[in-house]
Amino acid sequence: MKRKIEAFKYLGVLAFVLFTFFACENDYNSLESDIQGIENFYTDSDVFPIVAYNKKLNPVQTNGLPSSFLGVYTDPIYGQTVTNIITQAFPSSSSGYDPDFGINPEFKQAYLTIPYYSEEISDEIYKLDSLYGDSPVKLTIYRTNYFLRDYSPDTDDLVAQLYYSNNHDYDNYLGEILYEEDEFYPSNSYQIIEEEDEDGQLEEVDRIAPALRVPLLNPGGNFWESLLFDKQGMPELSNANNFKDYFRGLYFKVEPVNGEGNTIMLNFLSSVANLTVYYNNEDEDGEIVRNNKFIMGFRGNRANAIYNDPTNTVIDDADNNADVVNGDQNLYLKGGEGSIAVVNLFEDPDVLEEFKLLYKDNDGNPSRLINEANLIFYVDQAATINNLEDQEPNRVILYDMKNNIPIVDFFFDLTTNTVDPINSKLNYSSILERDASGKGVKYKIRLTEHMNNILLKDSTNFELGLYLTTNINEISNSDVLNLEKPEGLPMGTVLSPKGTVLHGSNLNVPENKRVQLEIYYTEPDN
Repeated sequence: MKRKIEAFKYLGVLAFVLFTFFACENDYNSLESDIQGIENFYTDSDVFPIVAYNKKLNPVQTNGLPSSFLGVYTDPIYGQTVTNIITQAFPSSSSGYDPDFGINPEFKQAYLTIPYYSEEISDEIYKLDSLYGDSPVKLTIYRTNYFLRDYSPDTDDLVAQLYYSNNHDYDNYLGEILYEEDEFYPSNSYQIIEEEDEDGQLEEVDRIAPALRVPLLNPGGNFWESLLFDKQGMPELSNANNFKDYFRGLYFKVEPVNGEGNTIMLNFLSSVANLTVYYNNEDEDGEIVRNNKFIMGFRGNRANAIYNDPTNTVIDDADNNADVVNGDQNLYLKGGEGSIAVVNLFEDPDVLEEFKLLYKDNDGNPSRLINEANLIFYVDQAATINNLEDQEPNRVILYDMKNNIPIVDFFFDLTTNTVDPINSKLNYSSILERDASGKGVKYKIRLTEHMNNILLKDSTNFELGLYLTTNINEISNSDVLNLEKPEGLPMGTVLSPKGTVLHGSNLNVPENKRVQLEIYYTEPDN
C-alpha cells in the first residue's frame, strides 16, 4: 500500500512540474517579449535575508534502502558511528522451496558473497567506492533469531513494518557465530570462486569484482546439515513464510579496533550477492555428484542499527540552542540519524512583501524577470579543519518539507546522471566547491523556479530542509520516527555517513559567508 501511495504521489509531482513548466514558460515568454521590445533594460541583483537553523533528527527508517553501510565511521566533529546490519535470506529461484538434496547429501562448504561498490581501473585492478577509514574492525556474522516481519501487528490493514536506526534489540537475539574476524578490512582485489574438480580438488572457476566473500563456519560440526538436509521434505523449507520464520537470517556486527575502524557500503541487491551452501550427493549408481549448491539471496527485509557516540553532544547542543527567529551562526549537517538545517526564505512577512513589491507591479504582473535565484552555503573551514578531504560530503539537496519532495528546480534540471550520481543534477545543486588544498568552500542551490512559483503563482512559502545526500537521484523517502517535520528523508540522506559544518544566516556571521537569498534579474529601464 505504501508503494502505491508513493507512486501516486510522484505522478502528482510530475503533473505539477509539467503544469508549472508550461505556465512559467508562458510568463517568461510574455515578459521576455516585452523586454525585447524595449530598447533600454538592465540586469542587477538583490539579496534578501533568510533564516536557517539546526534540527536534530529522530531515529530514521533503515529498512527498504537500496544499499547498506556496515562498519565504524569516525567523524572529527560528530564522533564515532557504528552501523550494523540485519538481513533476511531466502532460497534463490534456482534452489527454490521444498528442495531435494538427493541421496546421502554431504556438506562441503558455505560461502557468503556481498559485493562492494567498485570501479575497474584497469585489467582486474579495482578502486573501492564508498569506503571510509583506513583501520580494521572486528566483524562477527551471526545467524539471527530476530524475526523481521513484513507487516505491522499494530493495525488490521496490511501496513508495512518499519525498522528504525535506534532498534538495538538485534543484539539480544544472537544465534550461532558463522564468521569472525578480529581485523577485517575490505580488500580491493578481485575474488576467486573455486569449486571441486572430478577428483575433489578445488579449482578456480570464476573471478568477480571486490566483495565481502568469506567462508562460513559449520558450528557444532553439523549446523548446515541440521539446518537444511535434516529438514528435507518438512514444513520449514516448504514456502517463503515458513523459511523466513525458520532461518530468520544473518546479523553483521562490527566493533572498533583500538578505537578506530572503517565503514563500507554493501550491495545486497546485486545478482552476485548470496549465501551458497555447497554439497555433494550420490547418483543412483552410488557415484559422487559434486558442486551441488543451495543458494540464498537477500531480497527480503534488511535494516541497519545505528549507534551514535552518546558522549558527543554537538548535535544535541545545536538543536537545543537553535535560533528559529534569527537563524543560527553554524549549521550542523550529518547524514543517517543525524541533523539537518531548516530554511525559511521569508520568515519575516515584511521581507516577503518587499520581494513582491519589487518583482510585481500594481496589477500583479511581473515587473522583473528572475534570471536566477540561489542559496549559497559556505563551509566553516575553521570548524571542519580536522576533516580529511574524503570526509567532506560532495552533495546537498534542498527539500520542500511540507510535501516531502525536492523543490521544483530539481525536476526542471535535466542533467540527471544515473551512472555517476555525483555528477547529476548539477544545475540544481552544485558539487562541493573546493580550494587548492582540497578543502570544501561552498555549495550552491538554485531555486529559480521555486521563487517564480512564490511570485507568479502565489505558492505557499513552505519551510525548506537542507540535507546531505550520497545520491542526489535517490529521492524515495524513509520515515522519521515521531517527528512532525520532516516526516521523511530522502534515502540518499539516510545512507550518508558524513557530516559538515556550514556558516548560517545569523547576523553575527560575516556577510561574505552568511547564507542569503541571491536573485539576479532583468528589468526594463522605464
